[in-house]
Amino acid sequence: MDSARFDDFTDIDGLLRLPRLAGLAASPGGERLVAAIAQADEHGSRMVSSLWELDPAGERDARRLTWSDKGESAPRFAPDGSLLFSSARPDPTGGADEDVPAIWRLPERGEASVVASALGGLSLVAVADDGSLLATTEVLAGGSLDDDAERRKARKDAKRTGIWHTGMPIRYWDHEVGDVSPRLVLVSPSGELRDLTPDADTVALVNASADLVPDGSAIVTTWTERVAGGETRSSIALIDTASLEWRELLPATAGEQWSSPAVSPDGTRVAVTRLTTSTPTDTTYDFLELHRLDGGDPVTVEVGDVTITDYAWADASTLIVVGDLHSRGAVLVVDGATGAVRTLVDDAPHAALAPAAEAGAVFALRTDMATPAAPVRISLEDGSSASIPAPGRIGELPGALEWVEADVDGVTVGGWLCTPRAASAAEPAPVMLWIHGGPHGSYNAWSWRWNPWLAVARGYAVLLPDPAMSTGYGHAGLNRGWPRLADVVWRECETLLDAVLERPGLDSERTAVLGGSFGGYMTNWIAGHTERFRAIVTHAGLWALDQQHATTDAAAQKVRVHGHADELPDWYRAYSPHHHASAITTPMLVTQGNRDYRVPVSEALRLWWDLVSGWPGSPESMPHRFLQFTDENHWVLRPSNARTWNEAVLGFCDQHVLGAEPVPDALA
Repeated sequence: MDSARFDDFTDIDGLLRLPRLAGLAASPGGERLVAAIAQADEHGSRMVSSLWELDPAGERDARRLTWSDKGESAPRFAPDGSLLFSSARPDPTGGADEDVPAIWRLPERGEASVVASALGGLSLVAVADDGSLLATTEVLAGGSLDDDAERRKARKDAKRTGIWHTGMPIRYWDHEVGDVSPRLVLVSPSGELRDLTPDADTVALVNASADLVPDGSAIVTTWTERVAGGETRSSIALIDTASLEWRELLPATAGEQWSSPAVSPDGTRVAVTRLTTSTPTDTTYDFLELHRLDGGDPVTVEVGDVTITDYAWADASTLIVVGDLHSRGAVLVVDGATGAVRTLVDDAPHAALAPAAEAGAVFALRTDMATPAAPVRISLEDGSSASIPAPGRIGELPGALEWVEADVDGVTVGGWLCTPRAASAAEPAPVMLWIHGGPHGSYNAWSWRWNPWLAVARGYAVLLPDPAMSTGYGHAGLNRGWPRLADVVWRECETLLDAVLERPGLDSERTAVLGGSFGGYMTNWIAGHTERFRAIVTHAGLWALDQQHATTDAAAQKVRVHGHADELPDWYRAYSPHHHASAITTPMLVTQGNRDYRVPVSEALRLWWDLVSGWPGSPESMPHRFLQFTDENHWVLRPSNARTWNEAVLGFCDQHVLGAEPVPDALA
């Protein structure tokens, strides 16, 4: 494995083609461990996931289990020891539609076969002790599992594409909402489907999170309903799988909603996240609670500054929790009866929890700013961690990683500084300031989309701050700078930048600022408020807030917090970047995906028009550029597009920060 480690960060394509671990499944006894690993196809046109057998003891190399062109994902172990997964791979028997995923079973010895399929696809959610499965599918709006095939054929033959909307939401992330009704189905061990939610409309189970009581007698699921003002509220429902009797377990209110139910292995408790409703003075706060399914007072779990990202039951009395903490991460053990918390790990973020309580361990994917997600085995007793061999390891980095801090009005603001090895007082490195998205996010983990080491290999130092509203600093940290006050975030980022620029190995004259999503909003706002940078890169950034707040897929939350421009003209005048377009003198690279519904492409189009129409010189002398991806969403995911994006971003910065040749009008 070590001999295959990647260390040439000047090779953008090579980095983007590395295997990426995306999920784990462990058998109850911990004797088997399977990972879902994604890798670019031959042309870089898409990522394809396959399943690999890992050695839980960490002694043997990984072994690939599946090879189909369509890929396999979401592995889970069945009670009989076979491996379940989702795939749209061809069915040798001809029984499954190859355009949508079916549920497959791979025995320890032998070939995989289809367990169940549906025209709306099947995604595995949970496995009961008797071998029955909880899965998600979808039917055309107004239909059922029984008539879905006929209705889909009629719609396809007539080439009908209309969607009849009766309220909000109508979009989510990169797809339309309203043409299909998501459903939860119970799949028997023989593959028969039973719709557990026949009364669900087109929004009730959109992005639902659900779990199956281990004996298969009931499911616990989020249930979303429309309310006045374009808002929705998500409750927790308990549904009997035999009678389909529906009971609201945890009702939503105007002030709080619920998400992420996880049922304990003995079927007595459910761990859930309670989310408060954001307001103009307070952001959304998350609280982890443990509720008994038969009633009683809940147990609230106190996690301190940790911002929870995931949790899973190890056994009937032990919940494993992971989250962001102080620009790193933590793994916590929670007593299911009392809510008492014990810290196992606090050095890095972890994800894809795969508990194996019988083995006294939990498997997870560990990452940090210098290491992509890699499998580890963590002892539930003392938190000791052991690495497990897997593809996609990184070798030597092209520079050093260091934690830096600065005091901003009595608040300590920190961030990661990546410095090229060649930087010195004689040859100081140019500096990039990267501002993260969210705004509730953190620079604490490896990123394939925004990877600072590509810039470091090019000779840049990269500063990655965690300013106001970053995760992992408790509720006070999340709310500092709310509601998305650009000047507060900018002051903290600039103060930290000025502090590191005092170092003799960094060049304070050659600097650039980059950001995506909320970070893109920040770079757009910064462009109209300072001339200190030589280049600005903005990806999927908010430009005209009066426009974006009402057209994003999260419009209800945005308008609830920020109101309308005619109601708060001073706030919009101060914080909407488009009001400061005439002050922009720094060359800007605008990048955007057309399928982005979180920050619609109209933001980039309007920004681009303001830049082009406001340029006083000849068109050929204009320094600004616009890189548009017609098939990408809020993120640039296709490997070939990611390569283009990185080459364009680095080339644009080279041109304006280092004085290199201009980026060609037509990219290769």
